[in-house]
Amino acid sequence: MTSSPRDRRVSQRIGAIAESATLKVDAKAKALKAEGRPVIGFGAGEPDFPTPDYIVEAAVEACRDPKNHRYTPAGGLPELKKAIVEKTLRDSGLAIDAAQVLVTNGGKQAIYAAFAAMLDPDDEVIVPAPYWTTYPEAIALAGGVPVEVLADETQDYKVTVEQLEAARTDKTKVLLFVSPSNPTGAIYSAEEIRAIGRWVEDHDLWVLTDEIYEHLVYDDAETGSMPALCPFLQDNCVIVNGVAKTYAMTGWRVGWMIGPKDLVKAATNLQSHATSNVSNVAQRAAIAAVEGDLTAVEEMKTAFDRRRRTIVSMLNEIDGVLCPMPGGAFYAYPSVKGLLGKDYDGVRIDTSAELAEYFLDQAEVAAVPGEAFGSPGYLRFSYALGDDDIVEGISRLQKLLA
Repeated sequence: MTSSPRDRRVSQRIGAIAESATLKVDAKAKALKAEGRPVIGFGAGEPDFPTPDYIVEAAVEACRDPKNHRYTPAGGLPELKKAIVEKTLRDSGLAIDAAQVLVTNGGKQAIYAAFAAMLDPDDEVIVPAPYWTTYPEAIALAGGVPVEVLADETQDYKVTVEQLEAARTDKTKVLLFVSPSNPTGAIYSAEEIRAIGRWVEDHDLWVLTDEIYEHLVYDDAETGSMPALCPFLQDNCVIVNGVAKTYAMTGWRVGWMIGPKDLVKAATNLQSHATSNVSNVAQRAAIAAVEGDLTAVEEMKTAFDRRRRTIVSMLNEIDGVLCPMPGGAFYAYPSVKGLLGKDYDGVRIDTSAELAEYFLDQAEVAAVPGEAFGSPGYLRFSYALGDDDIVEGISRLQKLLA
């Protein structure tokens, strides 16, 4: 018996998409807080700082200007594209022009637009794991196939050329490259990036490099942007970036992709039908952000640096937890394998997902389990929250597990 059109309520393509695990954890933590419970949420990757005042003032001024009340070019305001061109040269040493830029509704849309423009059905994308939850979903939605390559804490969460080569097939088209990494905070050195870039070139592949955490690099690590370090890749490389993490602008929803002109034109055509232009007010605020100096950014980075040392030290004081020191971003990604397979309050906990539920129920501490990032046995703790909350939250876990 065949089903009716009404029985097929959600398309298979959309029905296969999983909810964002990080946003799910954050939403649950906020809901519990709203009920009056003293939950400390380490779930969302969101700076606790307000957007700098000069950026907010630019938005207020933009609201009053009638020219921002109308449609603007789908691919982004010319003034913002120009600012992104100048910012990319300043920060990455990479010379581009405005025709290589598409302004998007946050970095997530840039990622999807890039994969949609690059991939045909069954094209494979090598995805180093642990990975941010959105990457495999965006690849699959674009018709591609994510191929995971796992790097654990013994290799600082960084994949090797040998691992990449072992994962490559005749269907491989794109390497996804992320440094600094979400969820691990891992950073590839300049020499490691060059080695991977040479491997990409040797096999005529594409690269999508997500540089959203480019300014959150600690300990004077020597790193860089792949197309700047590997100029031979520039015609086959897409950069994804945005203002969310650097300028504490997660809610403003302004990101961008940079790539070859033909690919950017294709992605712009897609956006012209999907959303049209990004909010003009948010774009005007983004202009102020990327044109401004990095003073506010450095102040936030100083706080994040202090917090990462605190949270890593405290996590490593817990028996059964092993937490490497992250080199960038604002995440700690400890192995909790030593805590699994044991009974807690009469309940056996075998997975990091179960452990995260236990922490939330018993200690009112929210973290994201490694299952969401393709690596069970780990938890992600964002340290983009206040120093006191970090100490209180990890102290609760220390007491719970003592």
